[in-house]
Amino acid sequence: MSYEAKLQELGLKVPEVAKPVAAYVPAVKVGDYVYTSGQIPFVEGKLKYVGKVGKDLSLEEGYEAAKVCALNCLAAVKSVIGSLDKVEQIVKVVGFVNSAPGFADQPKVVNGASELIGQVFGTAGEHARSAVGVAELPLNAAVEVEMIVKVK
Repeated sequence: MSYEAKLQELGLKVPEVAKPVAAYVPAVKVGDYVYTSGQIPFVEGKLKYVGKVGKDLSLEEGYEAAKVCALNCLAAVKSVIGSLDKVEQIVKVVGFVNSAPGFADQPKVVNGASELIGQVFGTAGEHARSAVGVAELPLNAAVEVEMIVKVK
């Protein structure tokens, strides 16, 4: 089954590429790799998850925000390669969590992105990862995710 078909089967839709909020592009292809810029949880042009996880948002809301970020990363990848069926391997995922003081469950939040990727790409979705707590994110977003993807 193609990755594009798998997304549909899961009831997921790759959105339009989120417009950059500063001086950068959503993704760059260099050789066989696509590097995405950090993607925040925009849904239809609006920031859906705002604030600190562990204070303003629950762990579960942070997890959902990470899923949205992952879909936005896939949109950025698709924008430079044309189809997600050209993905060979998700190599690396980096997740930043806007964390309340004392909140230490960043890996559980970023699992939202990792588990979505695993559902869509199977073994091609097995990736290295970092999950980092930060004091602030752009626009007070709850989560930001970026990826490195090897393409065919």
